[in-house]
Amino acid sequence: MSYSVPRNYDPTLHPFEVPREYVRALNATKLERVFAKPFLASLDGHCDGVNCLAKHPKNLATILSGACDGEVRIWNLTQRNCIRTIQAHEGFVRGICTRFCGTSFFTVGDDKTVKQWKMDGPGYGEEEEPLHTILGKTVYTGIDHHWKEAVFATCGQQVDIWDEQRTNPICSMTWGFDSISSVKFNPVETFLLGSCASDRNIVLYDMRQATPLKKVILDMRTNTICWNPMEAFIFTAANEDYNLYTFDMRALDTPVMVHMDHVSAVLDVDYSPTGKEFVSASFDKSIRIFPVDKSRSREVYHTKRMQHVICVKWTSDSKYIMCGSDEMNIRLWKANASEKLGVLTSREKAAKDYNQKLKEKFQHYPHIKRIARHRHLPKSIYSQIQEQRIMKEARRRKEVNRIKHSKPGSVPIVSEKKKHIVAVVK
Repeated sequence: MSYSVPRNYDPTLHPFEVPREYVRALNATKLERVFAKPFLASLDGHCDGVNCLAKHPKNLATILSGACDGEVRIWNLTQRNCIRTIQAHEGFVRGICTRFCGTSFFTVGDDKTVKQWKMDGPGYGEEEEPLHTILGKTVYTGIDHHWKEAVFATCGQQVDIWDEQRTNPICSMTWGFDSISSVKFNPVETFLLGSCASDRNIVLYDMRQATPLKKVILDMRTNTICWNPMEAFIFTAANEDYNLYTFDMRALDTPVMVHMDHVSAVLDVDYSPTGKEFVSASFDKSIRIFPVDKSRSREVYHTKRMQHVICVKWTSDSKYIMCGSDEMNIRLWKANASEKLGVLTSREKAAKDYNQKLKEKFQHYPHIKRIARHRHLPKSIYSQIQEQRIMKEARRRKEVNRIKHSKPGSVPIVSEKKKHIVAVVK
């Protein structure tokens, strides 16, 4: 007895379409790891650790860096060299920010001064002098410029809002008595700003009311925050407890996501212009790239000579990342490690898009997932990850045992997201 086997002779519907695509996806994933060479350049020149970085708002090729010896340098990224050096302060340069139109920039230092400098160098025979100097009563630890107006904010003992034309602050805002380490304006709702202080709190302010709005207190100190450039209410905080916390400012009692992967204090964070990812710099001598909606990093960058990474910035075209570290170097990285730089032909673009879709289609297959996730780590980081895994498992077992041997309901079950929030004050 014979059976009729239906056969579709359409050449686009091949009987082995899925196995073929799987092999192509596997090869594309392997090649991505082969071509992953993210490090591009190192900008040498500083004589002390790099303490802060700033981007030019209009020019992609220009970045500014401030060092621990009071020196500020302006760099050209296309030529990869320093185009100007300024001895701005005595002691550390604590903060640096550019004016929204890019004509000048501001620096604050340990010498209790705020200085405004021209972005263009002095003419032939002229001396390098600041445009304005404001002498304060206390040390300023951070500065940020408004995104649309001639207003900037400094922080130290309190948050001060300044008009560029005046030598006294328009308003001063404080909540508590501890020193404030960082202040950031919201790029979308430009009248909002956030700060973090050494008494473990993150405070949000409204410039129109000249008062603090809300305060969230965490388990450990937050070093800095960064607002999402695409979503007005979302910000990410870099914390001393090795984690980053993404909050929605409308509901501060629970973070939207806890990002865990670093094995030491997180010192800086900066968002990609797309708002989909952010990069973090850590004391563990590495930088990591996190998707906003994932708790684990998609990429980790490190080199043998890189020491504690103090500051990090994502360039405005979303292609590159810069980081400044203890050993006086500024390093330039690709945001996508295996991306080919330069002009792509139409065939290369089509192949790249096709491979990307294949990788997305088969990303959950075990073999492909393992290859895509694998990263080489320095021994110090690898051993600390193993150690923390053991400690975390021990804490989990202890919690399970406490619940098991206690009266039902007497030991509350707290989620990982809520564990680190101490209080929210309004």
